[in-house]
Amino acid sequence: MIETKAYAAQDENTPLAPWTFERREVGPHDVQFDILYCGVCHSDLHQIKNDWFPGIFPMVPGHEIVGRIVKVGEHVKGFKVGDLAATGCLVDSCRVCENCKRDLEQYCLNGNSQTYNGLEQDHKTPTYGGYSNTIVVNEDFVLHLKEGVDLAAVAPLLCAGITTYSPLRHWKVGKGHKLAVLGLGGLGHMAVKFGVAFGADVTVLSTSPKKEEDAKKLGAHHFVVTTDPKQVEAAKNSFDFILDTVSAEHDFNMYLSLLRTDGVHICVGVPPKPAQIAAFSLLGGRKSLAGSGIGGIKETQEMLDFCAENNIVSDIEMIDIKDIHTAYDRMEKGDVRYRFVIDMATL
Repeated sequence: MIETKAYAAQDENTPLAPWTFERREVGPHDVQFDILYCGVCHSDLHQIKNDWFPGIFPMVPGHEIVGRIVKVGEHVKGFKVGDLAATGCLVDSCRVCENCKRDLEQYCLNGNSQTYNGLEQDHKTPTYGGYSNTIVVNEDFVLHLKEGVDLAAVAPLLCAGITTYSPLRHWKVGKGHKLAVLGLGGLGHMAVKFGVAFGADVTVLSTSPKKEEDAKKLGAHHFVVTTDPKQVEAAKNSFDFILDTVSAEHDFNMYLSLLRTDGVHICVGVPPKPAQIAAFSLLGGRKSLAGSGIGGIKETQEMLDFCAENNIVSDIEMIDIKDIHTAYDRMEKGDVRYRFVIDMATL
């Protein structure tokens, strides 16, 4: 077994603190890589607090993981020692269900293995994430990175990037479309970058007028302050798509009124309470309310390659791991531009 250093929550009421555990030895099809940087996702905080469902403790968060390979199994073909590597939200899936065969492992019908707070495919062994110094993953769930990229700024692409890239690709958002990005945080700032790169006309919808300057710097063409009734009225029946990144409660009916006929409101944020949707908000314009998770492994690799070719990375703030709870506090207040990344050399 491989002794591994980490930061872990021992239960939902205990702060993250240093913890040592054992990872499995590298098997014939496994890759081990030492973690250089790990992004901090809002879901990390939700899961250590049991906000969504009972967690598996001790819990080592982190699913935006980049590093360099130190060992490969004897049957590994796609990687070698010294290569850069990355792992996102998944470390395995059943491989045999309809969705897995369509490269949609994120929707595995038999239950995929999440990178942390999940179980391996034996349905017994807990998974531990990237707030640690090394990780062992089956090569099919390890992603390639190009040399020369800004590794720290690439890390959030493994969740924030693919979570916004996947729905925009699925709905073929691009030239001729008017896209609204609701919320300008870790997800939203990536949605703006992708929307612009795909050729859409991009508007940021935000409750904060202070974010207009940032939105324009990121490439957004327009900005609507959603607490201003005049701006909201002027924006009605405007958009082909709304990509909703907000994880707080908000009025879906108001935002649905901003869609054109046949418009689609796509949810990627996860508010804590179910939304109330009036049927007339959908009927009046044949509108759709949809959702999207992360992408599968093939699509995530496509996204990483697209970003490398187009010089797209996340806007980040680097932190030491000892400052993780300060980062969580700031993240809850929206005080980050736009993703915290842990320098794992500080572990």
